[in-house]
Amino acid sequence: MVGGISLVLGIAGIFLPVLPTTPFILLASACFMRGSPTFHRWLHQHPTFGPMLDNWHKHKAVSRKVKTRGAVLMIASFGFSIWVVPILYVKLGLAFTFVILFCWFIRLPVTERLAQQSENH
Repeated sequence: MVGGISLVLGIAGIFLPVLPTTPFILLASACFMRGSPTFHRWLHQHPTFGPMLDNWHKHKAVSRKVKTRGAVLMIASFGFSIWVVPILYVKLGLAFTFVILFCWFIRLPVTERLAQQSENH
């Protein structure tokens, strides 16, 4: 159930600029790993989702394109939410959540850097 909802949200995130794709696809993959091996295999063989999932499972890393797009959309969506919400403590909660998530997100390794490091060893 959660895997299906995550997959639908991840696919919607391709078309909706505020909804992130990557975290929902990763969650769907994790849910399908035990619940539905057929869907799990389909996700990993999918031309769009497969490379992203392989990068994450092999290297715990994302591509530079995914990282850039994610950072920009995170700033835009949290910034808009903070601007629109009228209640001060909700604004502070959103700001706190943004700082924590953004710090975690920008520290994720980039697959291109991992490839360059392995070539130098």
